[in-house]
Amino acid sequence: CLSSANVACSRGGAERRRLLAAFNGGFKLSQGVGGYEQEGHVAAALRRGLTSLVIDRSGRARIGIWGHGVPAPGEAVYSVRQNLPPLVLHGKPTAAAADWGLWGSTLGGGEYVARSALGQDPAGHLVYAASMSATPADMASVLAYAGAQIAMELDINPEWVQLDVARRPGGPLRAAIHGQSRPANQFLLGWARDFIAVLAPAGAGG
Repeated sequence: CLSSANVACSRGGAERRRLLAAFNGGFKLSQGVGGYEQEGHVAAALRRGLTSLVIDRSGRARIGIWGHGVPAPGEAVYSVRQNLPPLVLHGKPTAAAADWGLWGSTLGGGEYVARSALGQDPAGHLVYAASMSATPADMASVLAYAGAQIAMELDINPEWVQLDVARRPGGPLRAAIHGQSRPANQFLLGWARDFIAVLAPAGAGG
């Protein structure tokens, strides 16, 4: 699920019992690099040509370029998060990935900074990549190597790059990025921006 809530899942709620992982979303909407739709409510207009994480009403997620095959005719879109043009397209880093200045304002104005990105492989699996010191080209290269056919940059800078995972549905969360700034339960305590939660199927809670 894609969440804009300040608190991810209540500690004892049904979603918390199914939670497998949670990771950061994209840039602030005020940056003007993409639109956002949450549960059918448009918070910022969706824009053609931008990379989009689309979640349908069944909970299935995929990445595509809005207006170019996404959404599919008749697709029951539930939520959409856009962020910039693609980092990876057709399984290869895009030419733009080599120009780090195109991928957001970095803390201190340097090329190497905390970055995150999300790709999708031919089987439909989502692949999250992050580092506390990387370039856009690094993100694109590692996702292409992992088999991503398309990938989008997510948020950047140390305060906002966050991945927490559990070994079983509803289990304790652990920080999964070496050196990440915030504790593993940050999404449960509260978060100032949107984020993505990965839930096990209903009935699979531990």
